[in-house]
Amino acid sequence: MTLLIAIYIFILGLVLGSFFNVVALRVPAKQSVINPPSACPKCGTKLKAKDLIPVISYIFTRGQCRYCGTKVSILYPLGELATGLLFLWVYIHFGITVESLIALTLVSLLVIITVSDLSYMLIPNKILIVFFPIFIVLRFIFPGDQAWWSYVLGAVIGGGIIVLIAVLSRGGMGMGDAKLLIVCGAVLGLSHIMVAFVLACMIGSLIGGLLLLLKITKRKQPIPFGPSLALGILISYGYGSDMIKAYLKLLG
Repeated sequence: MTLLIAIYIFILGLVLGSFFNVVALRVPAKQSVINPPSACPKCGTKLKAKDLIPVISYIFTRGQCRYCGTKVSILYPLGELATGLLFLWVYIHFGITVESLIALTLVSLLVIITVSDLSYMLIPNKILIVFFPIFIVLRFIFPGDQAWWSYVLGAVIGGGIIVLIAVLSRGGMGMGDAKLLIVCGAVLGLSHIMVAFVLACMIGSLIGGLLLLLKITKRKQPIPFGPSLALGILISYGYGSDMIKAYLKLLG
């Protein structure tokens, strides 16, 4: 039974990941997420059901449009697969609990903003505005193991750090990153959003260093920070308490 649930949740994640791709790519372009139906951006051919099977369609067409041969972005299957795997992780880590509902909602937001930031270097306000009140309601009903003020401070201080860095660095970070930490700070709470930010900086520095080393990017070339924030937030959300305890124990 547990295996069947895990398979179902993974498939659900794949399917929703396909929709999240649409949201991430259309909302920044100010397009409807419903109409028109999915089509090849090059030849305009409307995609059929067999072209929209998450991950599998990409593999069988070898990453190309089956009608005109145009290369399809690797972000499509990666977004789908990431969502499926993260949904599965939520089930394994949290089980069937109320916290799982919050975690799945958080994963959904972070997948969308990651694909959007990688594609446009933009975290759309419309996406954050949709999720923010949902998180507030969920945390109000299910506060978890932290006091209500921790979530308030998490939102205020989390976003405030990015704003301060952006002002001091004269644009070194975007306001989209600040708004993302405001939204997620309301979910994680003060201590966990601080851990998330530290992790994101470490991840971002590592990725930036590798890109420079491999000569994929140049110095001072802007690199989207949203994906690093998303990863830091997820790690802190799942394991932040253990990390904080281990750090305090290390300090003696």
